Amino acid sequence: MTTDNLIHQYEKHLKNLEDIVRKMESGELSLEASLKQYEEGISLIRQCQQALNDAQQKVQILMQNSNQPSQISLEPFHDQSDDA
Repeated sequence: MTTDNLIHQYEKHLKNLEDIVRKMESGELSLEASLKQYEEGISLIRQCQQALNDAQQKVQILMQNSNQPSQISLEPFHDQSDDA
């Protein structure tokens, strides 16, 4: 998958996930509809995570293939909102 496709798919899945969250938070869905939306949300989360993993692998490959000594180190993402 090309980088542009990867970004497009990630953004599409993230938007769909945000739509699902909004619907579920509205409280207007039936239990059955909520379960279906939940299942779809889990699937989208997995797809987003895979897209992020793919992007990380591409970055690592680019860093390994660069002719310059790497002065950049990869570190796990730390969300500042976790500090609150």
